[in-house]
Amino acid sequence: MAAVQVAASLPCGQPREAPRELSPEQDDGFRRLSARLRALQPDDSTVSRMEIHLLFDQLISENYSEGGGVAPEDVSALLVRACQLVPLNQNHLVSKVCQLIHRLLNRLQVVVDEPNLDFLLTYTISALQQCSSWTHMEILQALAALVYCNGSKCQKHLPDLLGKSGLLMKLSDLSHSDPEVRRAAVHCMANLCLSVPGQPYLEEPYQHVCFQAFLTILQSPKSSDMDDITFCMLLQNALKGIQSLLNGGKMRLTQTEHLGALLAVLKKAMFHGLPGLNIEMPAVLYPTPLPQYDGRSPVKPQQPESTTARPSANKKKKHKVKTKKTQQGEKAEEEEEEPCGEVEAAPGLSMDQANVSGESAWCSSPWGSQGLPVDGGRAAGREQASLPFASSSWKRVSSSESDYSDAEGGMQGKMRSYQAKVRQGALACFLSTIKSIEKKVLYGYWSAFVPDTPELGSPQSVSLMTLTLKDPSPKTRACALQVLSAILEGSKQFLSVAEDTSDHKRAFTPFSVTIASSIRELHRCLLLALVAESSSQTLTQIIKVNVRVSSLTLLGAIVSTHAPLPEVQLLLQQPCSSGLSSSSSATPHLSTPDGWKTFPAGSSLEEASLSSPKGSSEPCWLIRLCISTVVLPKEDSCSGSDAGSALGSTYEPSPMRLEALQVLAHLARGYFSTAQLYLMELGEVICKCMCEANPSIQLHGVKLLEELGAGLIQQYKPDSNTVPEQRVPVHLVVVFWTAMLSGPLPRALQSAEHPTLQASACDALSSILPEAFSSLPNDKQILCITVLLGLNDSKNHLVKAATSRALGVYVLFPCLRQDVIFVADTANAILMSLQDKSLNVRAKAAWSLGNLTDTLIVNMDTPDPSFQDEFSGLLLLKMLQCAIQASTDKDKVKSNAVRALGNLLHFLQPSHVERPRFAEIIEESIQALISTVINEAAMKVRWNACYAMGNVFKNPALPLGTAPWTSQAYKALTSVVMSCKNFKVRIRSAAALSVPSKRGQYGSLEQFIQIWSALVTALQKSEDTTDFLEFKYCASLRTHICQALLHLLSLASASDLPGIQETLKLHGDMIRSYILQFLKSGAEGDDPGAVHTPQERVQMVRVALKHIHRVQTLAGDTARGAIMGFLEDILTVHCDSSGGQVMLRGPSDQ
Repeated sequence: MAAVQVAASLPCGQPREAPRELSPEQDDGFRRLSARLRALQPDDSTVSRMEIHLLFDQLISENYSEGGGVAPEDVSALLVRACQLVPLNQNHLVSKVCQLIHRLLNRLQVVVDEPNLDFLLTYTISALQQCSSWTHMEILQALAALVYCNGSKCQKHLPDLLGKSGLLMKLSDLSHSDPEVRRAAVHCMANLCLSVPGQPYLEEPYQHVCFQAFLTILQSPKSSDMDDITFCMLLQNALKGIQSLLNGGKMRLTQTEHLGALLAVLKKAMFHGLPGLNIEMPAVLYPTPLPQYDGRSPVKPQQPESTTARPSANKKKKHKVKTKKTQQGEKAEEEEEEPCGEVEAAPGLSMDQANVSGESAWCSSPWGSQGLPVDGGRAAGREQASLPFASSSWKRVSSSESDYSDAEGGMQGKMRSYQAKVRQGALACFLSTIKSIEKKVLYGYWSAFVPDTPELGSPQSVSLMTLTLKDPSPKTRACALQVLSAILEGSKQFLSVAEDTSDHKRAFTPFSVTIASSIRELHRCLLLALVAESSSQTLTQIIKVNVRVSSLTLLGAIVSTHAPLPEVQLLLQQPCSSGLSSSSSATPHLSTPDGWKTFPAGSSLEEASLSSPKGSSEPCWLIRLCISTVVLPKEDSCSGSDAGSALGSTYEPSPMRLEALQVLAHLARGYFSTAQLYLMELGEVICKCMCEANPSIQLHGVKLLEELGAGLIQQYKPDSNTVPEQRVPVHLVVVFWTAMLSGPLPRALQSAEHPTLQASACDALSSILPEAFSSLPNDKQILCITVLLGLNDSKNHLVKAATSRALGVYVLFPCLRQDVIFVADTANAILMSLQDKSLNVRAKAAWSLGNLTDTLIVNMDTPDPSFQDEFSGLLLLKMLQCAIQASTDKDKVKSNAVRALGNLLHFLQPSHVERPRFAEIIEESIQALISTVINEAAMKVRWNACYAMGNVFKNPALPLGTAPWTSQAYKALTSVVMSCKNFKVRIRSAAALSVPSKRGQYGSLEQFIQIWSALVTALQKSEDTTDFLEFKYCASLRTHICQALLHLLSLASASDLPGIQETLKLHGDMIRSYILQFLKSGAEGDDPGAVHTPQERVQMVRVALKHIHRVQTLAGDTARGAIMGFLEDILTVHCDSSGGQVMLRGPSDQ
């Protein structure tokens, strides 16, 4: 009995579509039969068994071909009840109930909920263990249907299925006697490896178990008891399983043996059944610059019809007939190799499958199933569903398992179709492999897949071009070209070593010459393929679509390189070309959608004269072209291969629309002054994109929104070069965001089935201009805050990370930062995210915690002390505890955790410090900072720790100078300022040492002199570095050290002066020269670290001199006079060199 793959009912890797409505007759039939089944009670009588048999037969024979309308929970409940009625000792009924599970789940496209799934899995596993072997085929079909898209919910059953003695491992073993059961078991394993976005992946040990099982199957020859078609189906399942592991499971091929073994079997499978070719591969391919062995075995003579290299382009469509092999309720695993065949990508395509790892879903091209593959390795977000593999081109559903014509020779035609799908599956799996390894690793296997010029008398080595030139299937040829494109993409550096030379006298062939030869041969083969292509539609789409997509890609690269460039700005402002301006479909402007028709009083689109340029003078032809490409119907919507695709018959092909959206995003990022002229019209484009069913289009629309928001924020930054008159007015920004929040953006924020889109929508929400947010309608402000706080509980790490970051942006908004309730709610949300398992979530949460604590510091400077009084002390304590814990995390988290610790310790009020429960946490916090300062962590982390220490020193409520941790803190900072390799960290340490404002905060005499001596040593070593990049920070380091030394002099007590005098005796000349340079450099403007004017610097010396003069010393003490003389000498020399007059002492001191 031919087995049926559950995946055949859907594009591989995609969740089942939402049920469609049943006709009333079908709906009544299902509900009537369900009610009868639920009414039955378990009974072992013959009459009861016959009644159950009849009911099962009726349910199976119901016509579900038009989809489903029955609630998934009703289907699940019915299946559970059916299993409860069938004891495991009734083999015939067990077989029938398994057929029912397979039938209903496939036809109604239902994914079983977790509680019912657990029961049904337990039942089917027990059935495999207890029932007769002849029932195993039906049980495995049911099991495959149950685990499809449910792999993450089967964790507790994995030991029974995939353990050392697991059922699937036994049934898929090469020694198993029934080849059909073996294939069905492998199919179950492949379905288990499918992952759903947002759900956990298959656990790593089981990933490796499955990978090894699939690899073993692909390496093993066909057994004598297995027919050719079953063998092809077995290979397809193994290839599908490996691809699911590489894409959804994010499995990494880190071991050379694993990668080499996989590439060896993939290359063999790429040529499986190719007429006139049968290659033998070694067990493992190893990295080598030379072509590797691929022996060719003699092929058996084949019938004339199967030796034809290419089918005629004019061959008429074949008539289909059905064979008796079709099992009731099964779905086909094959499709006609018709060049004009097409299947639209499923609307339920997930974000991970549609753009990031789209190769896991093998589907037909929206512009024709044989369209030349678009470069699949572009930025994340490119819709892979448009590629030749992006949907189930090898798994398309048909009404029968045997739709083949008599003209094709019946089984021979069916056989060729299965073999072609194996080749397509191998190519798709190879593409996923390419995406999962580094380019430099792939280069080692270049010669195994890219053609090379053959030696004289030697045959041409088999390569991807062999398929492109000789495969009879247009779809396989397109797939091979896509894989070749993925190999070539990003290989510029590798190919640049090519050396084309005519010198044939060398004793050996250099690698550069080998590469040049390969490029030459590749070019020759591509030209042959272009000339030999027999599929007119494929050839048309190769030229028509790919050239246009490539043009947009090139334009995107131009506008994103070192933007903004004056010459590009000039090109963008050139008048439209005649082709664009004369085209009726290229220039029309969008009509205002409903979501944009209602605005706050006094605001309208008509007021926004700069928003949507209308008229003969187009400010930017490229933006107009991209808008037209994205949203307007194409001119040839009824032509050629796009017939039959709802999306293809309306708009341009998806790759073109996606590339146009990316160009618009690049323009918004690099040339916002031009893009802002189209702000409102681009808003309409974004709304239209977010309203579409294609998740990739939605995603790129949201990305464009984020870029526009970022451009608006940049205009209003204090350091912006945009003059106020050229900014987009705040009231217009309010109109823009009000329309967005009234349109499809909230729906995107709540699209839990597409977490990548949801995360991008959160990023877009964080790009609202703060000045505009405060003017948004109150309900829109509440919407933003409520959605973000709610999404912080998301189970998806992408969404949670984006939400944490957005909250960290909002907490800095002037209109929100003094709202105690909002700040407290945000703090609790961030602290929860800091405990997340995902490093990315914790890193974003730590950044947001740093921002929140910045807000606390800003609120300290406000005249109204109510915020400090109302902010919860318990929450403050919890924030300190979480920040301490985060300071021991990875560097990405630690850098912001220590920043938050410094702010929190600065924020503490005397009322907090006096509480006993705070004393211990303060000690732990400072110890965490000290540890971070002195440890060999990343320089950014140490810089933040030194900065945080300076913030701690600013809090007069802390017992700095008397607490035991004082000496440890100063010791850590002085160690860094003297010896840290990174000068920016030294600078920050010197700045922290000059923060305390009272002599008592520096502690004992000994400690004060140690700090002074350390700064002198640091000044002496300020040019000691072996890293050339650090030299540019030398002047800034000396500036901060000189400021710190003068600050210490302005606070020194009488007992400190002798120690200072001793260092001046030893290093006075060096100190004097650097302080003079410090006083002078500010005037010359050559010190990037300068924070004071020249007059302020001189004043610092005067303040120190005045303080030393007032210090009361014992009679006979010479230190005071020596230090005063030192400072007076500096002022005199500086006065003489600057040509000005410097008052050395005040009138009372003369």
